[in-house]
Amino acid sequence: MASVNKVILIGNLGSDPEVRYLESGSAVAKFSIATTEAYTNKSGERVENTEWHRIELWEGLAKVAEKYLKKGNSVYIEGRIRTDNWTDKEGQQKSGVTIRANSMTLLGGPNTGGGENNPGQSTPNYAQSSAPKPNQGQRSSDPIPPSMAAGNDDDDLPF
Repeated sequence: MASVNKVILIGNLGSDPEVRYLESGSAVAKFSIATTEAYTNKSGERVENTEWHRIELWEGLAKVAEKYLKKGNSVYIEGRIRTDNWTDKEGQQKSGVTIRANSMTLLGGPNTGGGENNPGQSTPNYAQSSAPKPNQGQRSSDPIPPSMAAGNDDDDLPF
């Protein structure tokens, strides 16, 4: 039986990305985004429910995040769910869910190159292949240009 592990999120960054470089030179960026659902309950009151999602980017996407993402920016993320397990300082077992992104689109706002501040410019779309290149054990450090990103047709927009 086939299975699918795919997540699509549109949200706002809760803080600037934290970018680290491993000894191997690989870049890793981590940040959280908020998604908000608004509805009217049975009593007629408007209710907003905000969920926070931990996002992890690697290599070229991490470098793009370091350069362009800031707290409050809107971003479109595609990736997969990963459950992480660890032991905290007190020796307690912990677990959490992280979204490992393989595609990111900056949706406008300050410092993103799109949106109201720069009318007429397109918003960048970045994707990264999760498959290693031949004769390499790790992913490319450069993001795939928007014109070459899979599913970059206007017909495939999720909204």
